[in-house]
Amino acid sequence: MSDTNNFSLFNPSSEHKALREMILDFVKKELEPQALEFDKKEEFNLELFRKLGQLGLLGLLIKEEDLGGSNMDLTAMIISHEELSSSDPGFCLAYLAHSVLCGYNIYRNANEDQKKKFLPGLSSGEKIGAMAMSEPDCGTDALAMKTHAIKKDSHYILNGRKMWITNGCIDNNKQACDYVLVYAKTGEKISSFIVEKSFKGFSVGQKIGDKLGMRASNTAELVFENCEVPKSHLIGEEGDSLIHMMQNLEVERLALAGMSLGIAKRCLEIMNKYSLERQSFKKSIRSFGQIQKYLAKSYAEYQSIRSYIYNTARQMKLEPSKNHRLDCDAVKLLAGELGKVIADRAIQVLGGYGYVGEYVVERLWRDAKLLEIGGGTNEALEKNITKELENL
Repeated sequence: MSDTNNFSLFNPSSEHKALREMILDFVKKELEPQALEFDKKEEFNLELFRKLGQLGLLGLLIKEEDLGGSNMDLTAMIISHEELSSSDPGFCLAYLAHSVLCGYNIYRNANEDQKKKFLPGLSSGEKIGAMAMSEPDCGTDALAMKTHAIKKDSHYILNGRKMWITNGCIDNNKQACDYVLVYAKTGEKISSFIVEKSFKGFSVGQKIGDKLGMRASNTAELVFENCEVPKSHLIGEEGDSLIHMMQNLEVERLALAGMSLGIAKRCLEIMNKYSLERQSFKKSIRSFGQIQKYLAKSYAEYQSIRSYIYNTARQMKLEPSKNHRLDCDAVKLLAGELGKVIADRAIQVLGGYGYVGEYVVERLWRDAKLLEIGGGTNEALEKNITKELENL
């Protein structure tokens, strides 16, 4: 229980503090040493990823222990995404796709039999999950998706292509992940299905390589050609899943904001330390006004947006039935821009050293760009926020 006299927005309980310390230890000992290597190789570190299951992170938001759950909240989710992304955002993106977009989505919307079948393996890391919504010609406009499912006897026949799917494949040989939560049209409405990699008609079209950033997570095109999906793998009822999608997007955008926060924090730490050590004209470069501006603005903006993100998570816990779309969109919009801006400032402060991979900020700058695109582009978020403000 939290002590109201010593309340911390960022570590509201001893469990949250212990979680952060555990992740920081994992980051220092295991995640950071491999981050640059796997970025260069553009590979997903599957072996290390499975260790997140041993730490209880893959079932973080799942309440039931028999499903592999750790019974924690959205503040814990932000802590995990912030600290993992401060070292390896690509690895963290794979974590988000698995634990939030697939696992938590199933936990929140599936029936009991489906939860018992799929969640233990996802929570332990034995199985790897993904979520498939975007298509080659359809991203933000989800209602324009062409992937469709038609009921036939004891199955649905699924046809279509999904694009930009994180964890869609888990190795360079295009091996599909174990479970994919797929959104598809049933008639004019959207439904969702859990597709297993063994299903006939399901394949990986291509592993998408040569990405600007987030290179330590695998991105793939998924193909469904008369894919036979048992009726038992339909989540909820036909046509239910637009609301599932919208509710999951709130959580996804909060997690993505946490990722950008982690990037901003690490870049701020690096440029602060470097500005103390680097000498120019016989004095520390932090004595120059230009550098002071970078440091001061970055710190002020980081702390402001950090408070907004964690407070949004707290409000979602206090008012779980309320629509939190406005603030989830807003924190993602602000944080997504912040990560790239502070990373850019860090490169400028480090000069030539900032431009090479060894000094980290170059990689974080590249990774940060995706957070202005994935999970809702800045332009889409601005449209959503403006519309939501009409109801205030």
